[in-house]
Amino acid sequence: MTIYDIPVHTLGGDESSLAPFEGKTVLVVNVASKCGLTPQYEGLETLQKTYEDKGFSVVGFPCNQFMGQEPGTAEEIQTFCSTTYGVTFPLFEKIDVNGENQNPIYAELNKVADAEGYSGDIRWNFEKFLIAPDGSVQRFAPQVTPEDPVLVAAIEASLA
Repeated sequence: MTIYDIPVHTLGGDESSLAPFEGKTVLVVNVASKCGLTPQYEGLETLQKTYEDKGFSVVGFPCNQFMGQEPGTAEEIQTFCSTTYGVTFPLFEKIDVNGENQNPIYAELNKVADAEGYSGDIRWNFEKFLIAPDGSVQRFAPQVTPEDPVLVAAIEASLA
C-alpha cells in the first residue's frame, strides 16, 4: 500500500484517497483556521492557482491538535476557507497528525526529514510535505511560507 491508497474522507464526508494525485506534484499541509500561521492559506491558494494547470495541487488536512486552533465543524472550516481566503484546493476531513489516532498518511509523511534533519511528529500547523510525481517527499517547517523561494523552487523543479 502506498500513501495514495490510504483511505481518507473529503471535508464533506465522502470516501476518498490521494489516488487522484498519484503522478502529480502535491503539497500536503495540516491546516488550522485560528492559528497565527492561518494567513498562509492565501499563499497556498496562490500556489494552487499558479501551478494547478501544470499538474500541481495543494491538499489540506485540518487538524485541531495544536492548542485547539481548528475547533470548527467541517461546514465551518469550508465556509471559513472559501469566504476568507478563496480556497479552491481540496480539503480533507479533520484528522490527527500525531499521537495514538494519527492518520496513516501522516504516519508515512512524518518519517521524512526536513532540510535541518528533523523528522518525527508534526511540530505545528502548516507543516508542509511536497510529494513529487515519482513519490519522493520533501518536508518544510511550518514557518516556511508558501512564497518562500526554496519551496517555490522545489515545486517548480518537481514540475519540470
